[in-house]
Amino acid sequence: MSRSTVQDWTNGEQKLVYQRCASCQSKWYFRRAFCPHCGATDVLDMQASGNGQVHALTLVTRAPTEELRAHAPYLIVLVDADEGFRLMAHGEPSLSIGNRVRCNFKTLAGKLIPYFEKDRA
Repeated sequence: MSRSTVQDWTNGEQKLVYQRCASCQSKWYFRRAFCPHCGATDVLDMQASGNGQVHALTLVTRAPTEELRAHAPYLIVLVDADEGFRLMAHGEPSLSIGNRVRCNFKTLAGKLIPYFEKDRA
């Protein structure tokens, strides 16, 4: 999948996109024009399955913006994606470390965001 053709939630699509280096095979979540491991510029965008496991979590009770204060308290989770990268997102309040999760999407403070829920499969 090429960098220029894959859209994700930051463009209004309900998808998670990560990057992979064609040279060293490293994977990461924040988009860059180069590999953070080896510096190569042969970077590919890949669509993630949305499946993973909760690595860490925190309950936000004092939201940083007026838009988010209406939603507090809310849960922020670090998820180890099945594809081998880690990302931060919002999650359902009942999540615990180690839970298997699946990404869905919600609108929060007027923006589309990834939202992890327990994988019920």
